[in-house]
Amino acid sequence: MSFTVNFPLFMIVLSLMSAAVSSVLPGKVARVITLCLNAVVCTASSILTVYLYAEGPVFYKMGHFPSPWGNELKLTYLGSLFAAIFATVMFLCVLGGKKHINLDIEAKKQNFYYIMIDLIQAALLVFCFTNDIFTGYVFIEICTIASCGILMISQIGRTTLAAVRYMIFSLVGSGLFLLGVVVLYNITGHLLMPQLRETVEALWQSGEYRMPLISSLCLIVSGLAIKSGLFPFQFWMPDTYGYATPASSGILSGLVSKGYIFFLIKIILDVYGSDMFYSSGMNNVLFALGVIGIVTGSGFAIAENNIFRMIAQSSAAQIGYIYMGIGISPTLGIVAALFHIITHAITKPSLFLSASALSDSANGYKKFRNLQGVAKDNKPAGIFFTIGAFSMIGIPFTMGFVSKYLFATAGLGEGSGFKAYTTIIVLAVSTILNTLYFARTVIRIYSKPTGENRIKLTVRNQKPYVTASVMFAIINIGTSLAASPIFYLIERGVSRL
Repeated sequence: MSFTVNFPLFMIVLSLMSAAVSSVLPGKVARVITLCLNAVVCTASSILTVYLYAEGPVFYKMGHFPSPWGNELKLTYLGSLFAAIFATVMFLCVLGGKKHINLDIEAKKQNFYYIMIDLIQAALLVFCFTNDIFTGYVFIEICTIASCGILMISQIGRTTLAAVRYMIFSLVGSGLFLLGVVVLYNITGHLLMPQLRETVEALWQSGEYRMPLISSLCLIVSGLAIKSGLFPFQFWMPDTYGYATPASSGILSGLVSKGYIFFLIKIILDVYGSDMFYSSGMNNVLFALGVIGIVTGSGFAIAENNIFRMIAQSSAAQIGYIYMGIGISPTLGIVAALFHIITHAITKPSLFLSASALSDSANGYKKFRNLQGVAKDNKPAGIFFTIGAFSMIGIPFTMGFVSKYLFATAGLGEGSGFKAYTTIIVLAVSTILNTLYFARTVIRIYSKPTGENRIKLTVRNQKPYVTASVMFAIINIGTSLAASPIFYLIERGVSRL
């Protein structure tokens, strides 16, 4: 066995050790360690992706006990690909959000912030690699606590209130997930996914414990749907994403919620199996809620007059796209959902960072009326916000266009007649709605200035932000141009989960 297969365990342990070490270090040193950790995880995951693509999935036993009693990791190139993407986005969020991390967080507390970032990194790695559903639950709780930490650390009244609301929703979701795991364990006697899959398939085919199996599925799906912000559980998003420091907004919207959804897709395919999930009718529920979430999220975004809250409301709509894809089919639908996870993970942090830079030029104001013409005072931020906005609308040569094309293809190719028509109609309506609020924002920031005093910011004044934004833009446009091979990679990876 190649030494490369040890990378996931090393990365998880290294993330936990980095959190522990950062607790006794100054904030500046903790920041360097976190950035180095993200870079190491990205590099190691990329190497592992290439190895696993050639060699196929690997089961990595942890400890001295074999399955079904021990714990293990399942290494797939799809999991390592998403681990690399998550680490890259984490690196760019921490890099690009440096200015506001220093401004919003007291110097003596900054090491605590990076501890939370390291714990979130560890949790995301576990979501990508674990083969034990209970281990997944443990790191769901770790991720919840760490997410609340990076949200409320600035100790502004609104962030504290947002953290409490986020914690309430998250704990409800975690509780439902745990109940689902308990029911599943009582039925099967297993926690490792391969044994769970084998037992669940046998019970489903025999007709035994059908209602308890469906109940466990409903509980697990509901728990992770609440935590990721599926309609009607998205009401924590505007304050959570809208008032956190920009790096936290990018991480929470682009990574944490997507990590939960990726883990849910693993459970659907590796524990219950696509046959049971799609015959249970749960996919139809997710499809319906996803469609409603797309429309309502876009509607709420149009009504906002605060650029951060508008971007946050848009996240609810983007989550709806992902669940709509899961509801369409286990092949093209899930492939489209996974591609959109990448799209949202790349685009949304870039939008939050760019909105923050625009706000800086407008003396900290976030209302649209105060941002009129601000792109002329901060040209880099105007350019990068426009690229992100075009991606969310679905303009060609952006990842958003590819995502919408894949959803349309999935709906027409594998959806029922009703789902096919609904998917196309919703994509058309949502694109119009996306254009209304994102194009309106772009037009406003490039309109004639209102005459208010502005702060001119150039590349020299904001090097970390510009560096991160350039990378986000390159990944966005580059991925859209290389969409076919990436689509093939995801499609092949889904079939081998």
